[in-house]
Amino acid sequence: MASLKPDYDGVVVTDIRMPRVDGHSVLNSILARDPELPVILMTGQGDIAMAVSALKQGAFDFIAKPFATDHMMAAIHRALETRRLGLESRRLRKMATRAEENLPLLGETPAMVRLRETIRQLASVNVDVLVEGETGTGKELVARLLHRWSTRRARNFVAIDCAALPDAIAADTLFGDRFQRGRIMEADRGTLFLDEIDSMSPALQGKLLRVVEERELPTTSGEPRAVDLRIVAAAKDHLTGAVESGRFRADLLYRLDAVRIRIPPLRERRADIGLLFSHFVGEAARQFGRTRPAFTAAIEARLISDDWSGNVRELRNFAMQVTLGLGPSGNVEHQQPSLSEQMDRFEIGVIEAALRRARGDVGDAAEALDLPRRSLYARLQRYGIDGADFRNRSSTAKGNRRDFT
Repeated sequence: MASLKPDYDGVVVTDIRMPRVDGHSVLNSILARDPELPVILMTGQGDIAMAVSALKQGAFDFIAKPFATDHMMAAIHRALETRRLGLESRRLRKMATRAEENLPLLGETPAMVRLRETIRQLASVNVDVLVEGETGTGKELVARLLHRWSTRRARNFVAIDCAALPDAIAADTLFGDRFQRGRIMEADRGTLFLDEIDSMSPALQGKLLRVVEERELPTTSGEPRAVDLRIVAAAKDHLTGAVESGRFRADLLYRLDAVRIRIPPLRERRADIGLLFSHFVGEAARQFGRTRPAFTAAIEARLISDDWSGNVRELRNFAMQVTLGLGPSGNVEHQQPSLSEQMDRFEIGVIEAALRRARGDVGDAAEALDLPRRSLYARLQRYGIDGADFRNRSSTAKGNRRDFT
């Protein structure tokens, strides 16, 4: 057992009764070293009480002898898959912990490393920035980092969703009126973030152009008012197409496009998906007071196969759903069964072993099991076991299965 390393990628199969050591002691010792390492116990003198005790103790499975080879191999395959998923979950948690020093812009792919470096370089430079990225990639997050890492961080960060701005009040909201100052003025000496700027009306674009060019705001008195701010504009697509179609002013684009940052979609940095998911699961578990859910094959399949068109936002929502028990059921072939399912499987194995020894005679099997015949018949009906199937197995089983005693 001393040779079992924390990253051991196998499982342990042990008998309960051995010459110099007890199987329960082996189980306790292994689980004390690594609670996630699957241990399969087997015995020739097993009963239901012993199986319940072993499973509650932490055994992955409990198999009574004699058992069929395919029965044992199926248990080992389930245990190996559980171990693989456990080690993968452990690896992702470690990656997420290391990556948290890069919060809130997580990722270890070259594209994300370059993105963080670019943001840090630009943050100290007083220049307007155009951010391009699909929905859910984190455009506002990039804008906030540009503000946080700049000398303007003690001043306001004002975010405006241009797509949600009604035309009727858009001008007053941005530039103010005689009763209140506008949102642009609120960003004085700070940072103004204009999200989905391509949805802004042509008239509003014209008024914004003067702010971008002259850093001046129109007033009701007619005298322009100086404003000191940094503008970070964001769009889902390259604004050249909007200019060509006449939806966006070319002169405004030229003014805003002093420096451009492109945020890669999640599908272009798939190696970051696992660590992001692990981080978001931990975040959701803390937020809702839940334990971290098991990392199942169903979750892994979704992370690998999904194209994540909603990008990081969609992945965060998926992690929250999984944490709340609303994600994939995880009812896949290799998932560790529940305690009741393991007990049913153990009882089936004991009954079938008794029937094999009794050559299909239900009365003899009931006597060997110390069960009333009626109780055994009830179990046979419940599990769909036919005693007749065992009457000729002694001659046919040798060709397709092997029993261990």
